[in-house]
Amino acid sequence: MTSETSLRTISASFRVLLAVLLFTVLLGVSPARAQVDLNKRELNVPATLVAESQQVQAGQSVTLAFVMNPKPTWHGYWENPGDAGIGMSFDWKLPDGVTAGKARYPVPDTLLISGIMNYIYKGDYAVLVNLVISEKVKPGPLAISVKSEWLACTDEVCVPEQDELSINLQVVGPDAAVSLNNAFNAYREALPRPLGSAATFTVKDDLFRLSVPFPANIDVETPYFFIKEDGIVDYGAPQKVNRDGDRLIIETAARGDELQKISGILKIGPNMGLSLNATTGDVEMSGVPIGGGSGGNFIGGGDQSNASLLLIALGGAIVGGLLLNLMPCVFPILSLKAISLAKAGGEETIVRRDALAYTAGVVVVATVLGGLLLALRASGAAVGWAFQLQDPRIIFVLLALVTAIGFNLAGLFELPNVNFGNKLTQQEGPSGSFWTGALAAFVATPCTGPFMAAALGATIVLPPIAALIIFAGLGVGLALPFLLIAFVPAIRNRMPKPGAWLDSFRKAMAVPMFLTAIGLIWLLGRQIGTDALGLSLMFLLLVTLILWWFGGGQSKGFSRGALTTGALVAAIIGGILFLPNAEAMDERKVASASTATLPSEPFSEARLSELRASNQPVFAYFTADWCITCKANEAAAVQRQETADAFAEANVAVLMGDWTRPDPEISNFLEKHGRAGVPLYLYYEPGKEPVILPQILTVGTLTDLVT
Repeated sequence: MTSETSLRTISASFRVLLAVLLFTVLLGVSPARAQVDLNKRELNVPATLVAESQQVQAGQSVTLAFVMNPKPTWHGYWENPGDAGIGMSFDWKLPDGVTAGKARYPVPDTLLISGIMNYIYKGDYAVLVNLVISEKVKPGPLAISVKSEWLACTDEVCVPEQDELSINLQVVGPDAAVSLNNAFNAYREALPRPLGSAATFTVKDDLFRLSVPFPANIDVETPYFFIKEDGIVDYGAPQKVNRDGDRLIIETAARGDELQKISGILKIGPNMGLSLNATTGDVEMSGVPIGGGSGGNFIGGGDQSNASLLLIALGGAIVGGLLLNLMPCVFPILSLKAISLAKAGGEETIVRRDALAYTAGVVVVATVLGGLLLALRASGAAVGWAFQLQDPRIIFVLLALVTAIGFNLAGLFELPNVNFGNKLTQQEGPSGSFWTGALAAFVATPCTGPFMAAALGATIVLPPIAALIIFAGLGVGLALPFLLIAFVPAIRNRMPKPGAWLDSFRKAMAVPMFLTAIGLIWLLGRQIGTDALGLSLMFLLLVTLILWWFGGGQSKGFSRGALTTGALVAAIIGGILFLPNAEAMDERKVASASTATLPSEPFSEARLSELRASNQPVFAYFTADWCITCKANEAAAVQRQETADAFAEANVAVLMGDWTRPDPEISNFLEKHGRAGVPLYLYYEPGKEPVILPQILTVGTLTDLVT
């Protein structure tokens, strides 16, 4: 270390020692009096222990909150208090079978006084702890107590505080109702969200550098990194932040380099942060400076910036959802709604009722899928939009459902006696409309069209509630045409009246449904191979025979509903259980990519870095077999001889990221570029930042890159 850094380290250490001595004096002088003061006096940062639910079931967990309410001018501390201060401690007294997890803190603020940096909370805040209740705990009262200590400070004085807190819970049976405290929604909103991608740090020449993956299309002002581990950075030193494409690079003065892994929170706005883990690696200070970077105080942005981002993303989601209606993957399901509208014949009450029910089905499923996506990301899984179609078992179930609907439309059998998925979409009235909308939303997710990419990418950094609003907006856009038909008389009055033609129309609508089934068969084969596909088709044939048998019974007046339902469930479960592992497909896909019109290599960040280091231009594209937009672009632009000739002449290396099945590396790379799904097209010109290409490609779009 340099002499200047050594002096800075000694100075910082002296400040910490001084704070510890002060804390010791406060505890040690006049022990009897201090004990009385600590136990009896009115606290400056009082704590209240509350539970998300007073009832808890054995084998489950319950979240407790230490709700801290600092008085005016007082503040509490984050788990790493910075240069001075002390974080909270917890001494639990728990019944047998109950264990307490690690405390989770909200995103802190900075307080810099005379060069001493503190990580604090000025306003009300809550520290959350999960209690896990063993399955062996019997129903009855559950007394929880904890002795907690913390430091309360103003800008001029600090006082150690403690309290013995307790709460009585009730262990209830598995069927008992459990009511939740809605205040915990706000408590969790203040917690940092997991980044979902690994960061990299280095300590070199007395400097600490951290490289954090962060979507390039998300604006951020004056981010600040709160490190959990002590002894690595100089807390009081300014933090410089550069933006280099899809990375944020933070640089500050270092204190030591003995750790191989660190963790912390990257604050990206008021009360907004991303929790991250980082490992050692090479990090250079590249890119363009952003913000002031010196004090961790945010310039603008905040709630207003979040609101602007939410409005822009919501608009993109609605428009993107509207355009999904033009996608081939959604059209067959829309035919079911078209039949419903034809039956209504333009009758205002019925059309509006069914349109609202259809919209509800679309919005509910889109929101649920979005919520599940957020939950999986929060658990550490690297997943993106349309994650459900990366599982061949779900594709098989969807194939069976679409096939059954197709045969129903063709007249092979009639409902309502079969308790199977297509019954839901063929019911009369709002119930059928709701489930038709639900199916449309489920099938539409693989289609990522214009405006959707940026909208779904924004869900990475927005608060969970705002992210769910965007997913719901996608559903509203998908349902918008039917809402317009229902509520705009000029459109509704043009609808034809019911008649004999309706039966022929219904049978004609079986054709797009069977085309969808063919597409799902192809997709299933791409995921599990032809041998396994043959076995799956045997189970699909069994499903068809069961439906044929059921339809034959209907024509003779027999009721075979219960047997049919059981047989269908058994056939589908059998097909799922016999689906093999998809790993055998890797070699075939690599061979296919190398013999395509535009040959490519499998994508990896290591290979991309190697090609860029050699100053070779690179075209990287990310696709999936279930992505109709991807396949249309490949047929129309990517896999064209003109493109291949232009790229060969310019010596362009081509990397293909196949996301048909889950791939954490591709998921993380998409997230870095603000994408929640495919397609994504990038062109890397030597020595320049990557160009993100449009989601709808032409041959000219690609050949112009190298001319």
